[in-house]
Amino acid sequence: MMAGLDIIIVNWNAGEQLRRCVESVAAAERTGFELMRVVVVDNGSTDRSAEGLGGRALPLTVIRNASNRGFAAACNEGAEGSRAEYVLFLNPDTVLFSDSLSKPIADMENPEHRTVGIVGIQLIDERGAVSHSCARFPTAGRILSKSLGLYRLAPRLFPSYQMADWDHGRSREVDYVSGAFFLVRRRVFMELSGFDERFFVYFEETDFSRRMRDRGWTSRFLAEAKAVHRGGGVSEQARAHRLFYAAASRMLYATKHFPALGALAVAGVTLTLEPVVRVGAALFSGSWEGVRENARGYAMLYRSLPRVARGRSAHGE
Repeated sequence: MMAGLDIIIVNWNAGEQLRRCVESVAAAERTGFELMRVVVVDNGSTDRSAEGLGGRALPLTVIRNASNRGFAAACNEGAEGSRAEYVLFLNPDTVLFSDSLSKPIADMENPEHRTVGIVGIQLIDERGAVSHSCARFPTAGRILSKSLGLYRLAPRLFPSYQMADWDHGRSREVDYVSGAFFLVRRRVFMELSGFDERFFVYFEETDFSRRMRDRGWTSRFLAEAKAVHRGGGVSEQARAHRLFYAAASRMLYATKHFPALGALAVAGVTLTLEPVVRVGAALFSGSWEGVRENARGYAMLYRSLPRVARGRSAHGE
């Protein structure tokens, strides 16, 4: 009996990117598995991008939310009721190749990989360059290094948790893979009760992978399969919001997984030194737009601080 696969695509004003993504899913080969469902969860888009997606040889369902519920909540919504052995969370700014689905599922079906809970594949940009899509679990030191830009000034002394020191040219076990292509065993997803919906966007896959590792499962990067990922695509539409949610999710992750002193250090630097560094960098580069976007993003963070401090979603809805 062949393994079953459900694909969940969360959309928010992705425009033509969503259509290209769905078309690439329809064109991908289905050797060795059954594609049971393709679920597009539209998070209150206003660009009509989720309309007219039918007419392809796909078991397609579109769920329309009246507002943006957040990425983690929409992923859980799309996966609800799944009966497939595997669930793939796929970004709408991703385009698959013909073997982008068959190869990672075959890899998961390999008995030698029975303890692998998540598989990610090699992601390339539109020019064919390999993206750094794997990372080490964040520590307080690594987060502070990235927040203050120290990893750029002295990467050997202050390494980032992003695995930029490795060319992503071979398959290996990693701490976690990008949420752009996130293939997970459904039994693992159910065991962990899905993504933590307090992460409106960002760090939800990091948190999930960390909780999964604590239960004895591993994440694997498969270099033999590829997909094109634009990277940053949809979130570029709202840079101040992107900054706000990234900072809030980072603080939530630290609260969940770090000792109290480490979580306090992350919060302190995020709220004080990081805004100064970011605004200073924007001024140095002559980007007044960057100054405004940083100011807006951190103003949103300060206003939501009571919710973040209580470990709740920064979205406030």
